[in-house]
Amino acid sequence: MRIMVMDGQGGGVGRSLIEELHVRFPEAEIVAVGTNAAATANMMKGGAAVGATGENAAVYNSGKADVIAGPIGIVMANAMLGEITPRMAEAVASADVPILLIPMSRCNAQVMGTVERKLADNIRETADRIAQLCG
Repeated sequence: MRIMVMDGQGGGVGRSLIEELHVRFPEAEIVAVGTNAAATANMMKGGAAVGATGENAAVYNSGKADVIAGPIGIVMANAMLGEITPRMAEAVASADVPILLIPMSRCNAQVMGTVERKLADNIRETADRIAQLCG
């Protein structure tokens, strides 16, 4: 199983998710895709098998993953203070695999119908859903 975790800014959400996934799925290939080198480096510290940075990395790995996960901004052009390019957002959103989006309030987009919870709870729920999809 190849799980792509994508994040930007400092990569903190991605790192937390990777730490949870690394414990639950030690056999999975977790690919950290950062919009910048700092995000990728931080996610690698969480236990990702490999990491890549930038637009082409996001586009390329979106087509090779079994599951994609990250903050909701990964499917929104110009999210994360402009770090998500339209091409990145399109590649992730168009991937023919399950895409698990963690709600964040910093993207200027609010997902109606969601309950505001701690980030750790959302990360655990994301890992639970990956277990259901791939288990």
